[in-house]
Amino acid sequence: MITRRTMLAGGGALALAGTRSLPARAASSSIVVGTWGGDYGALLQQNIDIPLLKPLGIEVSQDIANNDPRRTKLISEKASRRGSMDVACINDIDSYVLNQLGVLETVPASEVPRLSEVLDVFKKPHSIPHIYSALVVLYNPSKVTTPPKRYADIFDPKYKGRVGFSDILYSYNMAGANIGAGGTMGDFAKGKAALMDLKKLDPKVYPSNEALAAALKSEEVWISTMWLARGFMWKQAGIPVEMAVPEEGAVPILFEAGVPRNSRAKDGAFKYLNAMLDPKAQIAFAAKMGYVPTVKDAKLPDDLAEQISLTEAQQAKLHPLDYGYMQAQQAAFTDFWNKEFKA
Repeated sequence: MITRRTMLAGGGALALAGTRSLPARAASSSIVVGTWGGDYGALLQQNIDIPLLKPLGIEVSQDIANNDPRRTKLISEKASRRGSMDVACINDIDSYVLNQLGVLETVPASEVPRLSEVLDVFKKPHSIPHIYSALVVLYNPSKVTTPPKRYADIFDPKYKGRVGFSDILYSYNMAGANIGAGGTMGDFAKGKAALMDLKKLDPKVYPSNEALAAALKSEEVWISTMWLARGFMWKQAGIPVEMAVPEEGAVPILFEAGVPRNSRAKDGAFKYLNAMLDPKAQIAFAAKMGYVPTVKDAKLPDDLAEQISLTEAQQAKLHPLDYGYMQAQQAAFTDFWNKEFKA
């Protein structure tokens, strides 16, 4: 379970990647990484696939999909002797679900030596933590002239037709709405009711984060809930947005990666996990996408850390997800979002 310490940034000096210290043994010549496309997939290629895996003789191909299709594929392939993915990039909710179902292999420290640099709060036996951030209120300062202070501000009728969501973040959008409506992390009833009221104000739902970014850029959307990291990246790209950490406390997000038990190339897959913990690669993700590193030896420049990290007071108010509840309600949440809120 993520605690309020989740948002603490790693300290220490930069170090060389641990991939070079892996034991000398035959590696598979190719691996398949199940991941998101867009900016995330491109940064994997630019900072991990090509500079860190290719010199090891490992060619990487990406199986691109959103969270739900990838989770479904991993579960459906569980009984297969040979799975279609060697590495699966997953969010923290899916990580919990897949581990409960026995889909993911235990990550051995001998194969992933950079686990020693992972912040203790993030350590799990079945996955490695890659990057993390928090769900904030994103807004156009020229249209939303009074800066929002709470998740509940997205429900304001004055933003009729100007609220936008990324479809792939529906679980987290619901969590933010629930907190804004005064709900708890173990009961989303208040959030569902608030979203149904919001539906009357013609909110927009976009198929991807990138599509939401385009809507913000064109000013079709003025306000949204989105990762602080994404807001940072979009602002750097010239999209007119500012980020407000909600006073009632934000929802943290952790992106992870694991190796399916039926991976066809576990040797190469574990090398990939090790490379994802490379400090230079983690700092590159922070600089480009605004996600905070999960390893102790990836020290961010002070100006960057100030923009993408939370204050101690904001960290103390974080609302970690109740993973057991999220798993139990997964089907119900999907039905609500697709058949009631979006319909």
